Amino acid sequence: MQPRVSGMVVPTTSSPPVRLSRAEADGFEAFYRVNADRVYRALAVTLRRDELAREAVDEAMARAYAKWRTVGQLDNPAGWVFRVGLNWATSWWRKHRRETAPVGGDDHPASDATPDGTLLALAGLPLPQRAVITCRILLDLTTAETAEALGLSEGTVKSRLARGLAALRVELSTEETAS
Repeated sequence: MQPRVSGMVVPTTSSPPVRLSRAEADGFEAFYRVNADRVYRALAVTLRRDELAREAVDEAMARAYAKWRTVGQLDNPAGWVFRVGLNWATSWWRKHRRETAPVGGDDHPASDATPDGTLLALAGLPLPQRAVITCRILLDLTTAETAEALGLSEGTVKSRLARGLAALRVELSTEETAS
């Protein structure tokens, strides 16, 4: 029997099925309710693919459930879930890209979400800068938490953040003068 969260079957990547105590299951359920949508939005902005972001969150949350005794003890379990989801999506994308022709990135529905084009400008940044900006601004992680979640040094996080924000400022100011 598969584990359940609020009546929803949660697939796990471990074998045999994970058996959490009621208190542990309740802790995971509370974590899921608070963080699933936040991590999804962060991954959707980072990946520029809503469906891929949803699948990545589902996979990462399933893995978090399977390892909840460890993940639940981390200082930042949401950062762990974000990183696992990002890694899973990156692996999926590499495999998919080898198997199919490239698809344009203009179909992301969030691209037009802001009149000033902030999300569109963010989507134009390289993935490493987008991931850092997403963690620092959308997930509101500290520099240390972002570094831990993305497996980077704090200096790398700071430089990617500075370069990414500088590129956004240039892009958005260019957009304003063109209007």
